[in-house]
Amino acid sequence: MDKYYSEIPDGLWKQIAPLIPKEKPKPEGGRKRVPARVVMTGIIYRMKTGCQWRAIPNEFGSGQTCHRRFQEWERAGVFKKIYKRILKYYDVKNKIAWTWASMDSAMVKAPKGGALTGKNPTDRAKLGVKRHILTDGNGIPLAITLSGANVHDKHNVKETLNSILIFSGRRKKKPKHLCLDKGYDFKDTEKLIRRRNIRPHIRRRGEKPLIGKYNGKPRRWVVERTNSWHNRFRAILIRWERKSENYMASLYLASTIIVFYFFNR
Repeated sequence: MDKYYSEIPDGLWKQIAPLIPKEKPKPEGGRKRVPARVVMTGIIYRMKTGCQWRAIPNEFGSGQTCHRRFQEWERAGVFKKIYKRILKYYDVKNKIAWTWASMDSAMVKAPKGGALTGKNPTDRAKLGVKRHILTDGNGIPLAITLSGANVHDKHNVKETLNSILIFSGRRKKKPKHLCLDKGYDFKDTEKLIRRRNIRPHIRRRGEKPLIGKYNGKPRRWVVERTNSWHNRFRAILIRWERKSENYMASLYLASTIIVFYFFNR
């Protein structure tokens, strides 16, 4: 095992540490808790490898410790707060590319079922979940939502737009253009987007590839790349959690790491 496979850089830990709940002193004493940074490193190790909790190396406390702390932090909203904080940090350092946003979904198997799962019509009705992601012009994930695998993409457009966690500047910047593939080619979807003063760019069903492209690719290629980045975290490649909140927490953490490394390339 590579000792540094999931090590948390100091710069990233500076963003995470202030949001970790402080340990409550135990009046009866007892064993001292494993440091939060060590536990978070264990959680990220599992995120990257996709191993079971009990398979996390003991140098990170133990799988039981990591799982228990993950649950504590999820209930406290820590992972969503970390994600929002890193987006603000990114906006200060690099500026979010608001002009051109993109939205897409990715199908994920969910063998154990649970909330926000459904029968996948393209995979013999096996249970699955969809990740819906909205990114800025560089592919930075700004919003993530979930739905059952049997829910059409267009039904999550409103919720995903409502889930953008950061609007920068005094004038509350938001996307000016939104790129979507032909799966969103419906009049009601287009109207919904326009009502928010965002111009939709939807690939029409049956439409031939356009000549005008961004860097040789359609502008929405950045959200497809972000889906690929998420898939590098093997713990979210398949949803094993029955609780949708736990899966969302993992997505927030994966997105935090993606954003941090994007502007530290």
